[in-house]
Amino acid sequence: MRLLEEKIISEGRVLSDQVLKVDSFLNHQIDPFLMKEIGKEFAARFANEGITKIVTIESSGIAPAVMAGLYLNVPVVFARKRKSLTLTDDLLTASVHSFTKKETNEISISKKYLDEADRVLIIDDFLANGQAALGLVEIVQQSGAMVLGIGIVIEKAFQQGSEKLKERGLRVESLARIASLANGQVQFINENVEELV
Repeated sequence: MRLLEEKIISEGRVLSDQVLKVDSFLNHQIDPFLMKEIGKEFAARFANEGITKIVTIESSGIAPAVMAGLYLNVPVVFARKRKSLTLTDDLLTASVHSFTKKETNEISISKKYLDEADRVLIIDDFLANGQAALGLVEIVQQSGAMVLGIGIVIEKAFQQGSEKLKERGLRVESLARIASLANGQVQFINENVEELV
């Protein structure tokens, strides 16, 4: 998605060969116009799947998921990372390790928001090692619902996350695929051709 790639180039900051900072438009401050376009793109890619729910994880996945939900006309359910006084009973849970934050969280969704009739699209901001997406897949499967695809805003294609998901037979659609962050440069993969931007 060219608009997203241009935003990454103009506002993203490469902090290391593993870390891309995009807090000016996705992870802290949110660019609503960009999120609208991202939601529209996810909706177009999964338009024929009969999606009934979108599942994401707090907090950076919420904005793109809500916009996709708007275009697909379906509810968005987000997994919580923190315990809540109001979220205590009948929970679907999974453990997710964040390599960026160097911590493991138990994520949870109330059972009342997912059931075996649901056809689920998972959306998240980043895909690196695949731990968050795998945790969301686990929760959806616990509910008996079907995962029909995973939409990723930014994929670090030089890490194993996408491979792990595809090995499980899951469809992964990434809007921006990064081949490398070496030497402070973002190198994208476009249509199987690496393009240095």
